[in-house]
Order: sequence, then C-alpha cells, then structure tokens
Amino acid sequence: MTLSVIEHVLMRLKDIGIDDVFGVPGDYSFPVNDAIANSADIRWIGCTNELNAAYAADGYARVKGVGAVCTTYGVGELSAINGIAGCYAEHLPVFHLVGMPNTATLKGRKLVHHSLGNGEFDLFRRMSEPVVVAHAVLTPENVAQETERLIHAALYHRRPVYMGFPADLALKPVLGTAQPIPMPPSDAAALATVTDAIVAALDNAKSAVIVAGMLVGRAGHADALARLVEGSGLPFATVFSGKSVLDERHPNYIGMYDGALLEPEVRAQVEGADLVIDIGAPMTDFDSGVFTAKLDPDRTIIVGHHHVRIGSKTHANVELADLLDALSARLAHRDWPRRTPGSLGPVKGAGSDPIDAAALYPRWAAFLAPGDIVIAETGTASMGLAFAWLPEGAYFQNQTLWGSIGWATPAAVGAAVAAPDRRTVLVTGEGSHQLTVQEIGQFGRLGLKPVIFVLNNDGYLIERLLCKDPEIAYNDLAPWNYTELPHALGCEDWLALRVTTCAEFDAAMDKARTATSGVYIEVVTDRYASSELALKLHDAMQAIYKA
Repeated sequence: MTLSVIEHVLMRLKDIGIDDVFGVPGDYSFPVNDAIANSADIRWIGCTNELNAAYAADGYARVKGVGAVCTTYGVGELSAINGIAGCYAEHLPVFHLVGMPNTATLKGRKLVHHSLGNGEFDLFRRMSEPVVVAHAVLTPENVAQETERLIHAALYHRRPVYMGFPADLALKPVLGTAQPIPMPPSDAAALATVTDAIVAALDNAKSAVIVAGMLVGRAGHADALARLVEGSGLPFATVFSGKSVLDERHPNYIGMYDGALLEPEVRAQVEGADLVIDIGAPMTDFDSGVFTAKLDPDRTIIVGHHHVRIGSKTHANVELADLLDALSARLAHRDWPRRTPGSLGPVKGAGSDPIDAAALYPRWAAFLAPGDIVIAETGTASMGLAFAWLPEGAYFQNQTLWGSIGWATPAAVGAAVAAPDRRTVLVTGEGSHQLTVQEIGQFGRLGLKPVIFVLNNDGYLIERLLCKDPEIAYNDLAPWNYTELPHALGCEDWLALRVTTCAEFDAAMDKARTATSGVYIEVVTDRYASSELALKLHDAMQAIYKA
C-alpha cells in the first residue's frame, strides 16, 4: 500500500529509533497529529506547551539518540524554537515536524490566523534556519529524497532539522523512492596519518590522559571509547557537559576536569600530562572552568566528530568512530599514571540541623543508584552534583552550554519516556521549576514514577551569586506550596514531602528508596546555601566582569 507523505516520514523516523513524538496540536497540523495519534508504531505524547515539548524531545534524544517534536505553524513553531536552539547547541538530532497551511493559502498569500497578516508564509521557517542544519517543505514529489537528506544531516551533524507539511499535501500518496544515505567513511590517508601521529605521541609520552566530552555520547561512540580505554590503559577525565559519558566507576576514571575551579588533583594530572587527548569535549565556559583551563596546544590533540587537530594543523574527514577503532587496534596496554576520583565527602549534619550545602549534596550523591538517569537543572543544583562520583551505569545530563532555565523538568519527562525501565531522578531549583512545572502531569498520565527533588532556596540563587546586588527584586519568586503540585497536576498517589532539617531529609529519602509511586521532595535550604563550584564560579565570573 502506498504511504502518505506523513506516513512515509513517520516510518523512517521509526526506522532510526523514534517511538514517541512530543507535541501540541493545532488546526494546520491536524493531518500530522492524526497520523501520529493513529499510528501503530509511534506514540503521540501531548505536552502542555510547545516549549516543553521541545525540551521533552531534547531529554528523549539524550537517552535514545534521536527525538521528535510536532507543532503547528507560526505560534507553535516559534514557541518551540528556544528548545530547538538548545538541541542545536547541545548536539541533539531532533526532528521538528511543523503543520503548515494548505497550498492554496500559501500560494494565494491569504491573510489567515497564526500568520503576520502580510501574506508571507516562509518567514517562520527562515527564522528557524540558524538553529537547524537542514530544512524542507515536504511534498509527494520530494518527500522520499528529502527525508533521507534530512535524516542524514541530522545524524551526521547530531543537530536538529525542520520538516514542514502543508496540510493538504501531508495525506497525499508518496511519489518516488529513495535509499538511505550512508555516512561517509574517513579519508583513508588522513585517518592513517592521524592514527600514526597519535600512536607516536603516546609512545614518546610518560604520562597521558583522555578528556572525554559530550560529543562522544551524542554520536553514539561511548562503547568505542570504552574499548580504547580498556585496551590502552589510558586514564580519562570528563568535563561537565560530558559527565558520565563513560562509567565513572571504571578504574581508569580520574575525575572531572574543570580548569582551576575545583579538583586540583585532576587539574594537575590533566594539565601536567605529556599528552592530552581531548575527545569530543569543546572547551566552553562551564567546561573549561570559565576559561581557567590551561591546556598546552603543543601537548593537546583535539578529536572532533569529523576532524582531528594536531598542533596547528586540522585533519578533515577523520570520523570519530573510525579513529577510536584504529587506535584500539594499534595501542598496546600500558600502566599509565592515574588517580582515584574523589567524592563529595561524608554526609554531614543530623537531627534538627538545617540543610546546608555540606548536608545536601553528599546526601543526594548517596541516594543515587546504579543505572539511574539523573537530569539536573542548570544552576546551583547541578553544580553541586557535578563532582559526585556516580554509581555504576548512572547517566547524568545537564544543559551545560545552552542553559535554558526550566529545561530540566520536561527533559526529565522525555528521558523517562525513552527509558521507562530505569529510574529517572530530577534535581531542579524552584525558580527553574516554576517555568515548566506543568509537565509533571505527564509522569502521572503515562504511569512513570520518577524521583523529583525541588531545591527551594527562596529565589534564583545562581543569579544572586552572579549579579551585583544579590537582594535585588528580580531574584525573588512567588512562594508556592510545592508539595501540593503533584496532586493538583494529576499525580494523586505520589509521595510528596517537604523537608527543612537533616533528619526530615534522611527520612524522606528512606521512603523514596522503597516507594512504589512517583516521589516529589521539596528540600528547603537557606537562600545562600551554595555548592563550592557555584561559589568558585561566582569568583571567576566577577573577575571576568571586572576585566
């Protein structure tokens, strides 16, 4: 049977691993919405708004490798564009399906709702161009070829693409066929040159370390990197955005590198090594300790997704997976110098003691279990957990580069949908939570049972630490009764608790460990209970601002 335009696209999205599409319906997108909702292979998950849907697709893609979000034309797609931009910045291949007005409306330049009333219908697609790597308006004639082009672009660059569907064409039968576009292999000569150079550099080095970043995980090559570490014996560190890209309980893990801000022992081993191999770790501000990282370019090799830089020369057309496999085949095992990573220290505080930073973060670290998916909101909450030594198989995600406030709550929904067999642990501040809290209802509707910690420190703490006047009005928030939210949002059987002392916190976590429902714990601290990294970040940012 001949498939329609949208059915063909959904079939191909299913082929590459997408089982769920997050979205908000709209009249222009009804043909696309109907096809998804009626599909036997792909599930429609309606969200409370388009931004949340994009964040959920982001979280889903972090776990599954790909994701999809569906919105209507104009008002819907623009509501989602911030989330799509985050996917672009953080290298997540998310397919944005946009239902458009029919072709008669488009060609007739009619003045219709959700438009600017000027007869121009290509404006919003053009607005999306900077935050996608490819785009197309799909028709029966082009859908076969364009779908393959867009899939290839999304997977090659690990970034979003835009797919527009005129309402009257989405249900038309597909005309023509096309084959998937294979990923390009490495240039053989360039791959050999780079492999030889790295092997020679390691042969001449007495100490070496791998710094692993998020691109390894985004590209799906964590297993290949693990084989390289196992075979070569090389120690490895990670950066903030790449935390847990490899198992932190691996004996070769030395800790997280964040320039001069924290972990001086890790900094000494990384910056003092004869050779540093940066694999998929772009040195952004938060990953470099606000640019305090001091990596000697003459002793650092940069391995990107499709290129390698050695010294001042960049070697193009060297694919990350090919290089990892080539190095694994060439490198003999050595006992390289390495250290055992530290932890956040012992749990402090007891009884009626208030929950300060020293009491909070070690408790959270101890609560985490093997295999957990940890979604940590940008801000002091994630900074406090960043240096926790995660249990085996735990997976930590933070929107390190884009840093859009409110991302974590809907991203946790997406992650939980992608892996319902694993426990999702959401850690968010109350300021971020207020932006996107509506998505809590999705957990209850879908029968998912996360553990949610809401850190209530009476305002935007990270902003208090960074701005000139911490007590200025824009850092204040409306005081909510947070523990009433799960019930109000449809999660009626959840365990919802508010804790203000160490004893209450300990008791709440004991209940959370054995709970058979979702868990929601509001953790109340002093408004300036800050992790060490947050304080160091404050000092570093202040130095930059003064400069």
